[in-house]
Amino acid sequence: MTDIERVAVLGAGNMGHGITEVVALGGYDVTMRDIETDLIESGSENIEWSVGKLAENGIVDDPDDVLARIDTTTDLAEAVGDADLVVEAAPERMALKKEIYTELDELAPDEAILASNTSSLSITEIASATDRAAQVVGTHYFNPPVKMDLVEVIYGERTSDATAETAHDFVVSLGKTPIYVQKDVQGFVVNSVLGPFMVEPAWMVSNDEATIREADAAMVHRRGYPMGPFELADLTGVDIGYSVREEAGITNPPLIEEKVEAEELGRKTGKGYYDYENGETSETSQADGEAVDGDGADYEAGDGEGFDTLRVEARMVNEAAKLVGMDVATPEAIDTGMRLGAGFSEGPCRRADQEGLDTFLEKLETLHEATGEERFEPADYLVELVEGGNTGQESGRGFYEYENGEPVSGGR
Repeated sequence: MTDIERVAVLGAGNMGHGITEVVALGGYDVTMRDIETDLIESGSENIEWSVGKLAENGIVDDPDDVLARIDTTTDLAEAVGDADLVVEAAPERMALKKEIYTELDELAPDEAILASNTSSLSITEIASATDRAAQVVGTHYFNPPVKMDLVEVIYGERTSDATAETAHDFVVSLGKTPIYVQKDVQGFVVNSVLGPFMVEPAWMVSNDEATIREADAAMVHRRGYPMGPFELADLTGVDIGYSVREEAGITNPPLIEEKVEAEELGRKTGKGYYDYENGETSETSQADGEAVDGDGADYEAGDGEGFDTLRVEARMVNEAAKLVGMDVATPEAIDTGMRLGAGFSEGPCRRADQEGLDTFLEKLETLHEATGEERFEPADYLVELVEGGNTGQESGRGFYEYENGEPVSGGR
């Protein structure tokens, strides 16, 4: 595998121009390509503004030097013809990505690594459009790439260790923190574990077991998450998670379906779970029927006292256990991913070990028995740990092994 010297980024949108900037800041020559000149111009303007801000803040010494490393083009052959690494940041449509990779297989140098920034689509299927599946890897940057430290490095079924390791080392050279996703599973690591945080509260509101403000207040003020699930959905776009679950065959709760059908998608449409006016938040009426004065998600600490946080966290811990049990990721990778990619104060594996895995397993078993819902079925690995007496920090072993109360290793 060749060393990375020249990079091509396909796409000039939010992720594409962000990745281009990160690569240039890392000292690499990079070509940003999109299909239309106006898209490239918009992306370039965003990069210039961002690099200028970094210079104002003393983070970049010479903005002109950074910008000089960036070329742009609408010609795919010109963009990738001498690239050692191609980072594809096209829209999340499998047919489009496979079309691009078929072209890349013909146009990119034989030794070039082809990396997809997809947040949800199968790396294995994307690679099937090429005759070099061993050189196709996922590198999932988080938005905005300039600010977010995490990158998931994802194996497809045929991705070689050399390809994944080269991608990993490249990410490190950019000053980012990579985690390995060792198998090509839906949602990879961060979105797999974050899914229940977003969806379970929506099921609870849909079933009249909670309100939106109760859920957000409880998860923030009682459990220390940086945002409540509904507040976060409005920020990222209600339709984004909805579409990912649809593609994966995961049922969306009625509350989420109603929001998407009404095109109340969050901040970008002016209304989601909360109302937004002129870029400012003001909540007038919620799906739970409450009328609230003030700015946006103005829940207070006491609003979430009756909300069942354990139900939400048990599902998150269960997803983490599935990933570890299937050798998709280590507990360290999961916890790093959730801290850096989702802003959690600590990862779910470490938190579960501290509070006792048996507590989470018991909650899942109770919910599964009461509802019969598949989403509450305990992961085999979680059952295995608890039945083996490995219930966490207090027992000396859970997701991690412990010495003197401190984790020393994690994994199977």
